[in-house]
Amino acid sequence: MADSDRGDGSARVRFPGISPRAYEHPVDRGALATLRMAPGFAEVLKVVTGSFHERGEQLLALSSAIRVGPTQYPEIDALRHECARILDLDPVPDVFVARGAEPQAMTIGMQTPFVVLTTGLVELLDLDGLRFAVGHEFGHVLSGHAVYRTMLLRLLQLRLSMSWTPMSALGLRAIIAALNEWFRKAELSCDRAGLLCCQDPAAALRTQVLLAGGIDPSRIDTEAFLRQASEYDSVDSIRDSIVKLRNIETLSHPLAVVRAAQVQQWAASEEYRAILAGDYPRRDAEPPHRDWAADVKAAARAYKKSFATSADPLLRVFSDVGEAVSGAAGSVWNRFTARGSANTDERG
Repeated sequence: MADSDRGDGSARVRFPGISPRAYEHPVDRGALATLRMAPGFAEVLKVVTGSFHERGEQLLALSSAIRVGPTQYPEIDALRHECARILDLDPVPDVFVARGAEPQAMTIGMQTPFVVLTTGLVELLDLDGLRFAVGHEFGHVLSGHAVYRTMLLRLLQLRLSMSWTPMSALGLRAIIAALNEWFRKAELSCDRAGLLCCQDPAAALRTQVLLAGGIDPSRIDTEAFLRQASEYDSVDSIRDSIVKLRNIETLSHPLAVVRAAQVQQWAASEEYRAILAGDYPRRDAEPPHRDWAADVKAAARAYKKSFATSADPLLRVFSDVGEAVSGAAGSVWNRFTARGSANTDERG
């Protein structure tokens, strides 16, 4: 069974040794697997990793923002340690508060990730909301997302610096688009990590309402708010479907209302209840190498399920694609690994 730890008299469950696979959305894992197999991705990752000076980012935060600690934002420092205990995250990542009007949070770094919260976010959220936000960012740390998120930020900066050479910039466009697609899915995973830290679906929903534009959550009809997601999903024309795709093409985060509905659906799931009861995958029981083919197939099944249940006409057109991709991913991966084994045998 998972441990409990809460200072207000009620139980907040801890998850010793929890694997990020416990909360990762299947389309997040599949998008990352697809991204890693994209032509040129490995080479771009090597270049970005080699040219990125992580210590510079840390020194910039140290010199221009406030590092959370016992005497600086002590209430956030307490949340920082609490979320790390709940997710069994060691060492505890540093958290900085930086001046910024927009309510934002991000996790940066490849070897030693750290979290930056804007003052806009700190001023907007109560402690329960901040617990959800910090837990969300710690989910990025535990899942290893910071490597790819940092890569995305660096590539976006590089593209701006190369804007005078359109042909060179075009070489980065596919990788950036793939990273954005993956990161939108990673945000869904880490909303689940945030929920595991706050263990209060209502607090998670209030946070999403505020980030979507609410000023006072008590003045927002949350049921009507969530119905907006259903209305968005049930457009009745292909033209609207195409507009929806164009709207998210360049976004790095999911649409706020849709995102809120996703985490509430997970909060009502048997999977979430099982984790709270201590039934979840552990890090020490995982194989040494990640099964990317299985991740792609799981993502395909998740897409197929969402396509089949959606009222969106364009998604229903592709309702059989998930099953096809799932089967193809397995056969391609099996051929690839068989070829690798054959080559190894020949060299031996």
